Amino acid sequence: MPQPHRPIRPARPPEPQRARRGPGGGPARHRGDRPRWGVRLAAGLSVVVLGSGAVGHAVMTGLDTGIERVDPFKDMKNRPQAGHGMNFLLVGTDGREKITPEEKREYRLGGAPCHCTDTIMLVHLSADRERASVISLPRDSYAEVPAHQDLVTGKAHKPHPVKLNAAYAEGGPNLTVRTVENMTRVKIDHYLEVDFTSFMRTVDAMGGVEICTAKTMRDTSTGLDLLPGTHRLTGGQALQYVRSRHIDGASDLGRMQRQQRFIAALIKQATGGGVLLNPVKFKQVSSTLLGSVRADTGFGSEQMLALGQAMRDFTPSSSEFASVPIGSPSYRVKGIGSTVKWDEAKAAKLFAAVREDRPLAPARPGPGRGRPASVPVDVPPQQIRVQVENGTRIDGLGGRVDAALRATGFDTTRAPGNGASREVKRTVITYDPRWDRSARTVSTALPGSELRAVPGQGRTVVVIAGADYRKVVPVRAEDPYQGGATGAVTGDQVVCGT
Repeated sequence: MPQPHRPIRPARPPEPQRARRGPGGGPARHRGDRPRWGVRLAAGLSVVVLGSGAVGHAVMTGLDTGIERVDPFKDMKNRPQAGHGMNFLLVGTDGREKITPEEKREYRLGGAPCHCTDTIMLVHLSADRERASVISLPRDSYAEVPAHQDLVTGKAHKPHPVKLNAAYAEGGPNLTVRTVENMTRVKIDHYLEVDFTSFMRTVDAMGGVEICTAKTMRDTSTGLDLLPGTHRLTGGQALQYVRSRHIDGASDLGRMQRQQRFIAALIKQATGGGVLLNPVKFKQVSSTLLGSVRADTGFGSEQMLALGQAMRDFTPSSSEFASVPIGSPSYRVKGIGSTVKWDEAKAAKLFAAVREDRPLAPARPGPGRGRPASVPVDVPPQQIRVQVENGTRIDGLGGRVDAALRATGFDTTRAPGNGASREVKRTVITYDPRWDRSARTVSTALPGSELRAVPGQGRTVVVIAGADYRKVVPVRAEDPYQGGATGAVTGDQVVCGT
C-alpha cells in the first residue's frame, strides 16, 4: 500500500538533501498527453544538456547516433527571412512507457496518452554566443494552421484556426514549425523534441536541481507539497513542480513562470556544478537525454559543441526568459472554445527583438533616476481586476483613481462609477475572501485604506475612493516576472541565492 505523501522539508545548508536516483529509462515512443500535465519544461532541458558539450569532440563522438531524426522543414516554402543568431523550437511531449508503476502512483502520472504537445518554447542563441533567450508560447494560443495533410486520416485540410498545441496532432513537427513561423515571423533553424521520461531521468542524472520557494506550494492534482525554503528536487519531484497549475490563481501563467524558474536553476547548476567540464558526468547526462530526443537531421555534434562553447562561460544573467504578451486570456472561437489571444503589437516587438538579435530583458534601472521606488507586494498588479467607485462629491475623483491604479499596473475596468454613499471619508476596498492576497496588494497601493471582506463578490476588487485619497503608491510583485515591454527577465532574477 502506498505510503502517504509527506511535505518536502527545506534543506539544511550547506548540505541540501541529495536527489533519490530513479531507475534508468530508455526512449518512450508514445508522445503527447493531456495538456494538463504541462510538460513544457522537458523541452528546455535540451538547452542545458545539449549545451554542455564544451568537453571536446572525443566525448561527443557517438552521442548523436541515438537521436531519432525527423524532417520538420520538408517542402517548406515562403519561410521568414533568416535573422542573426540561432533559433531552436523546443517541444515537450509525454512519453511514459519507461516510468515505473510506483513512480506513476507517487507522482500521479495516470491518464491515457494523446498525440499532441503541451506548450512550445522558442529559444534564441545570440550570434555572439553570449546570451540565450527562452520564450514560452502558451499551449492554448489562438493559431491558424496553414494548408496541410492530416497525419492520421490523410485528409487534406485548408487553413483553419486551432489551439497551438493541436498543430502537432494534425501535422506533426512540420506543421508545428510552419505554424510557429507564421505566428512569430522568426525562422526556425533547429527542431528538438524531448519526452516525458527523459525529463525525469535527466534531472536525476544531474543529481537533482535546487529550487527555492518563498511560501508553501501544494497542488493535490500533482502531489506537489513544498514548504518554504530550499529544496533539491529529484526528477519526479521536478516534474510535479513544473506541471502544477492549482497552486494559486495564476493557473497557466504561474506554471509557465515556475517552469522558466526551473530552467534558470538548471542552467545555474549545469554551468556551476561541474557538468560542463566533467567528461564522465557530461556523457552520462547527455546519453540519458538523447535516448529519447527527436531532432532535425541538421542537428548533430557540431551544433552541440557550438552550444557547449556558448554555455561554458554562461552565468544565470546570460539567460533571459519571457512569455508571449497576452491580449485576451479567454478568446472564444467557434468550434474550438476558449483560446489565449496574443497582444499582437507587443508580441510583434518581442519577436522583432529575436530577429534582430537584441536582448529581451530591459536594462535594470539604477538609483537616482527620478522614478519613485515601488513597494514589493505578493500578487502582481497586472493580475488584479479593479473596479473604482467615487465615494465623495469630488467631481472626477473616480476617474483619477482609476487612471492612477492603471498606471501602476492594475487591470482596472476603465469605467469608474459612483458609490452608494457620497460621504465616504476613508477609502474602502471590498473583496472576496478567496482573493485576499489581491486585496492586500491593492491596499498597499492605497495607504490608509480600509479592507472589507464581502463573501461572494468574485475576483474583482472594488475600490470606493474616499475624501482622504491623495495618490497611488507604485507597487511591484516580489515574484521577479515583471520585465518591461517584452515581459522578459534575466536568469539571475529567478534563481536562489541571487
